[in-house]
Amino acid sequence: MESCNCIDPQWPADELLMKYQYISDFFIALAYFSIPVELIYFVKKSAVFPYRWVLVQFGAFIILCGATHFINLWTFGMHTRTVAIVMTTAKLLTALVSCVTALMLVHIIPDLLSVKTRELFLKNKAAELDREMGLIRTQEETGRHVRMLTHEIRSTLDRHTILKTTLVELGRTLGLEECALWMPTRTGLELQLSYTLRHQNPVGFTVPIHLPVISQVFHTNRAVKISPNSPVARLRPAGKYLPGEVVAIRVPLLHLSNFQINDWPELSTKRYALMVLMLPSDSARQWHVHELELVEVVADQVAVALSHAAILEESMRARDLLVEQNIALDLARREAETAVRARNDFLAVMNHEMRTPMHAIIALSSLLQETKLTPEQRLMVETILKSSNLLATLINDVLDLSRLEDGSLQLEIVTFNLHALFWEVHNLIKPIASVKKLSVTLSLSPDLPEYAIGDEKRLMQVLLNVVGNAVKFSKEGSVSISAFVAKSEFLRDPQAPDFFPVITENQFYLRVQVKDTGVGINPLDIPKIFSKFAQNQSLSTKNSGGSGLGLAICKRFVNLMEGHIWIESEGLGKGATAIFIVKLGIPGLSNELNPTLVPKLPANHIHTIFLGLKVLLMDDNRTVTKGLLAHLGFDVTTANSGDECLRAVNHEHKVVIIDVSMTGVDGYKLANQIHEKFSKRHERPFIVGLIGTTDRVMKEKCLRAGMDGVILKPVSVEKMRNVLTELFEHGVVLEAQ
Repeated sequence: MESCNCIDPQWPADELLMKYQYISDFFIALAYFSIPVELIYFVKKSAVFPYRWVLVQFGAFIILCGATHFINLWTFGMHTRTVAIVMTTAKLLTALVSCVTALMLVHIIPDLLSVKTRELFLKNKAAELDREMGLIRTQEETGRHVRMLTHEIRSTLDRHTILKTTLVELGRTLGLEECALWMPTRTGLELQLSYTLRHQNPVGFTVPIHLPVISQVFHTNRAVKISPNSPVARLRPAGKYLPGEVVAIRVPLLHLSNFQINDWPELSTKRYALMVLMLPSDSARQWHVHELELVEVVADQVAVALSHAAILEESMRARDLLVEQNIALDLARREAETAVRARNDFLAVMNHEMRTPMHAIIALSSLLQETKLTPEQRLMVETILKSSNLLATLINDVLDLSRLEDGSLQLEIVTFNLHALFWEVHNLIKPIASVKKLSVTLSLSPDLPEYAIGDEKRLMQVLLNVVGNAVKFSKEGSVSISAFVAKSEFLRDPQAPDFFPVITENQFYLRVQVKDTGVGINPLDIPKIFSKFAQNQSLSTKNSGGSGLGLAICKRFVNLMEGHIWIESEGLGKGATAIFIVKLGIPGLSNELNPTLVPKLPANHIHTIFLGLKVLLMDDNRTVTKGLLAHLGFDVTTANSGDECLRAVNHEHKVVIIDVSMTGVDGYKLANQIHEKFSKRHERPFIVGLIGTTDRVMKEKCLRAGMDGVILKPVSVEKMRNVLTELFEHGVVLEAQ
């Protein structure tokens, strides 16, 4: 068939089928040629497709088929009608299917590519997850080892056990050939080999701390690989194998002094140890990341355990020191208690021994004073009495100061006439001041209560001491005493910021000012005035007298009465003003009755009351006391012992006077026995105790033993008269006289 006859320019009816075959072959060839292009694109984009050679063969096959159909365009000839219909139908169907397939591949290939992309993504994620799971398993294993090591390390607080356990557990867990710990020396200039795992090297070997490899490790908190030939790593004997890898890490050594309040210590304040870990020489094993992390964690745990051990050691040392201090304090306390007991015993003995002669001197002098004397003799007797009273006051001051210091002194709170107390002090001081031609004035504020609740004797002692000092140190001029209820503006003293007065409804503050025109006081010496046995040098003249205890005791008494005392003076020669404030109670608001005033009877009437009354006396210094009682008109019988006194006492005796401190006699027991002897109260004589101390405990013991009152030695005629008068009129002596 010639090419010129392939296509007839005219299309007869029979030849229409040939036309359709021609068009079908064209589309088939076009579809066949497009499919390989699409497959080439798919192969290029799909990097994970495993059978590329099959696609190449399939592409070549399709291309050949397409080339065959394309060549058929020039090979058309006339056939029978049946064959032409069959061929036309087949070619039309083939063209349709080929074109549809080509078009479908255009849409399917991008979807296939996206599925492959997702598949590749999932494969990558799966691989990454596998790596993470491996890391987690490694971390869990590392954590398990860390927990195990931490438990072993921190199961003790002994530093040596901690370090040795660390080396053993690390060597077992990591399969180490050697593990060593280098500790800093005391000088801090060298590292000393202190602990090893295999004991292949002698402990005590040292290397300089400034080596470059050591500095490299100390400047980071991570595990550092170092050369097996470095000085700190030469711990294994030489062998035929290459040495295994070596790592080193620092271990902070913290002490109690490194810790600061609310702050972690600075890095420069730390000292470090060096831990060296070596893998076996006969293996190609290398350090893994998780192993290095385990070493770092263990090093931190060792540092914490060592810090706890250091704190424990410091605590143990502090405890031992505290125990030693407590032992020393307990010994000092016992020695102090022994000294206090010895002092009290000494004071008790000296008190009794000193008051006995003082009792004789004052009693006999008072008796002598009531006889007919010449003016010169009377002056001498009065001088003896004054000196004796001054000495008795000194004895009381010493005893009071002793009890003030050990805290055993307590105030005797009673209701008393406050105005009468001031006038009594005024009347006592006025004769002394008149001898020096000094005028003494007393000013009581109209709002000052007549009666008050407080320690009358201590208040009178303070007032007498202050006024007595004013008279003593004034050669001319006047002494003024003023008393009033202190208002809030007069309570505070700028020089005493610790004094905080508190006023209540049933109490008030009494302010007393004693101003004189005497020699004055240097302002620099004022703080020393209230010290024991300390006197102002400008005032301590030969004629001043005094023990230096008066103001010291006054200050203690005032403090007990919740008050404050101070002195003001502009300087020498300008006089001085003594001021004190004390807290007192108001009887009407304290639900206490005002005391009943006892009218004083004339002396001759008292003498008539006492005349012929029988008194039984048991006293060490019975001659003196008997003389006092006889002078008052009593019929006195003496006894030398408790048994003799108990046998002699009968219903005719009105008073039994017992020296409580008499040697060989239990005065309290004797008083109880007298009570037992007389079953009826009106038949029993009054029992009065003679005591030689102002101790309140002794007075209470006397009253509990059944005594009706006590008399404080030394005793003058006037004191004996007053005590016995109160006893016969009230049946009891309310206070020790």
